[in-house]
Amino acid sequence: MQLPRSIELEPDARLALGQILGIMADQAMSGAVARWDVERLMELELRLGLLHGGTGIEDLGDDGSDAVILGIDDAALLLDGMAFTEVASADLPWIEMVRWTSDFVTSELRSHWTQSEWLQLSADSG
Repeated sequence: MQLPRSIELEPDARLALGQILGIMADQAMSGAVARWDVERLMELELRLGLLHGGTGIEDLGDDGSDAVILGIDDAALLLDGMAFTEVASADLPWIEMVRWTSDFVTSELRSHWTQSEWLQLSADSG
């Protein structure tokens, strides 16, 4: 995990990210998208406090907070999955809602790291 941050995510937000992870895992297991590691997706799902199969959530901590520890690489992985989902949904009648949601989640996740940290991640990945 690179540059970890404690991020407050409400249960509904965690479930939504779990849906993205589920789509990513389906694509990775089918061989359609080779860039995602299923084990990493499952580990991230567990850190988000999602129950197996995305059917519910569990409490994250004894303190009652909804804080999740995410690294910039975790956020980048989730953003990649959201971009994939957005492209795959391009012909659906609710694409505008998908785009709005993707834009909102992207700005929320990106806000926890500086622009220079995102640029460094891109340089290291490329």
